[in-house]
Amino acid sequence: MIEYFPAPDLKQRLDEMIDLLRFDHVNTSSVYCVRSRGSKAKMTIARIHGLGRIWQDATGMEPTYIIEIIAERYDVLSKNDQDRTLIHELLHIPHGFRGGFRHHKNYVNAETVETWYRRYQQKKSEHR
Repeated sequence: MIEYFPAPDLKQRLDEMIDLLRFDHVNTSSVYCVRSRGSKAKMTIARIHGLGRIWQDATGMEPTYIIEIIAERYDVLSKNDQDRTLIHELLHIPHGFRGGFRHHKNYVNAETVETWYRRYQQKKSEHR
């Protein structure tokens, strides 16, 4: 059975990324981070969940995203690969920030992640 835990350390890193990369379309107060343990997924390091439109309409809630980090796979990565993973998940959030997703096929891929990762590294070094 999967267990979920709050991940304030990931949220802090994610908020810094959003700020440095100027992902102004992302409402940081509506993005949450959790660590999970016990997933049966073999190749998954992280995943993003969105509050779908029907849930938003029925509950009156604003669009919300949860980035789930699978601890057994994520925590053993280097800091650089952890950053790439977080960027990958952020890239799934479309500019409309309405609860939907950008898919792998058209935008979220290794090349795009690497481009944004290099920008993030540059911005981090400029910011120090």
